[in-house]
Amino acid sequence: MFFQNLARQNDIGANCYLLETSDSNIVLDSGMHPKEEGIDALPAHHELPPHSVDAIVLSHAHLDHAGTIPVLMRDQQDAPLYLTQPTADLAKALLHNSVNVMQHKRLELGITEYPLYGHRELDRLATRWEPKSYLTPWKINRDTKLTFHDAGHILGSAGVMVESDNKRIFYTGDIQFEDQTLITGARFPEEHVDTLIVETTRGASPRRPDYDRDEEEQRLLKAILDTLERGGSALIPVFAMGKTQEVLTMIHKFKTAGLLPEKTPVYMGGLSTKMTLLFDDLSDSTSRKVPDFKILEDMDINTGSKKHKGAPITYRPGSIFCLSSGMMSENTTSNIFAQTFISNPKNSLLFVGYADPETPGGIIRQTRRGDIVKLSKDQPPVVLDCPVEIFDFSGHATRDAILDYILKIKPNQVFLVHGDSPALEWFQQQISQKLPQTECVIPTPGKKYTL
Repeated sequence: MFFQNLARQNDIGANCYLLETSDSNIVLDSGMHPKEEGIDALPAHHELPPHSVDAIVLSHAHLDHAGTIPVLMRDQQDAPLYLTQPTADLAKALLHNSVNVMQHKRLELGITEYPLYGHRELDRLATRWEPKSYLTPWKINRDTKLTFHDAGHILGSAGVMVESDNKRIFYTGDIQFEDQTLITGARFPEEHVDTLIVETTRGASPRRPDYDRDEEEQRLLKAILDTLERGGSALIPVFAMGKTQEVLTMIHKFKTAGLLPEKTPVYMGGLSTKMTLLFDDLSDSTSRKVPDFKILEDMDINTGSKKHKGAPITYRPGSIFCLSSGMMSENTTSNIFAQTFISNPKNSLLFVGYADPETPGGIIRQTRRGDIVKLSKDQPPVVLDCPVEIFDFSGHATRDAILDYILKIKPNQVFLVHGDSPALEWFQQQISQKLPQTECVIPTPGKKYTL
């Protein structure tokens, strides 16, 4: 049995891995690198001969795991795609949106390879998607069995256990062990596995010792209330899938508890609206902390102009604006809205998730109040004159929680993936110290490792 990292580099990007058993070749995820364009954004699919893959497994619908699934399926015409039903619905919507984004980039940036796939092709390939439920094993070929386990990261996210040749290999995908506001935490197997393939996203970022999620929610509430009291509005940049629904659930909780004025207007914009509709449609498909809650039915949310589809959301004082994207990337709703928002000292900009330092959101977080910041190459710089606060509501487990899980199952072998170099090295050091009998590997892209 062999493992191969098909990502082009060790970081959080185009996640893709090959697992070879005695009777099956399985590809785990096929993402698109968020910092690359065109062919450079793809994993190393060229290392897989045509018709050599028996099955593709998608852990969840985020683009760094799902963004090039159609390209892989085009090249591997015999391989079905296994995923949970919520992941299927979310991924289909996100991939169709990705086609639109790539078409725009072809025109704006002259990237001739775009789009990497089209709408009709995506619909045709989706006929080979085979949704599977958590904890319900299925077989590939004669001797290889797979089982999904709830990963707690976003709706439908899953780790997958692969059992073959009398060995147990577990791929975590992205994990969150703690309950979030809407999504419950991971329910992973705790018995011994031979090989663990595990994410390391937060390996270089220890959480502060006094962190408490309820207190963090109260801190967010206070920031919103302070903003409303001075006559301003709060802009909360959110990822369309996962973070949007978590933040809206928090706001609903604040309102129903009487902690936030019930009539405070809440605006949602960008891809978030479509994704929230899917979250509501799938509300009974997985374990949730508030199982009967449907965001668009149970909350009074403004989604922009109803008369003019695609009309921009306009500023209104005393409001909460939950707009995508979470990193405020150029040409997204949150970026465009911020151009005229962040110069008003009555307003506040509240980050609830990660922002890469090179994105507009990351640049703002490094900018001092009163300095100018450039949000878009097509627009003049603006003065940052509103408070900026950062909150920890990560959908990824802390490094200590992941390490605890590794120590609990005591694998014979660990492959560290989905992290930058400091994160990978922290985990390797800890595992080497605490599980000296375990082989711990940071897999070099393209190299095959024996399981």
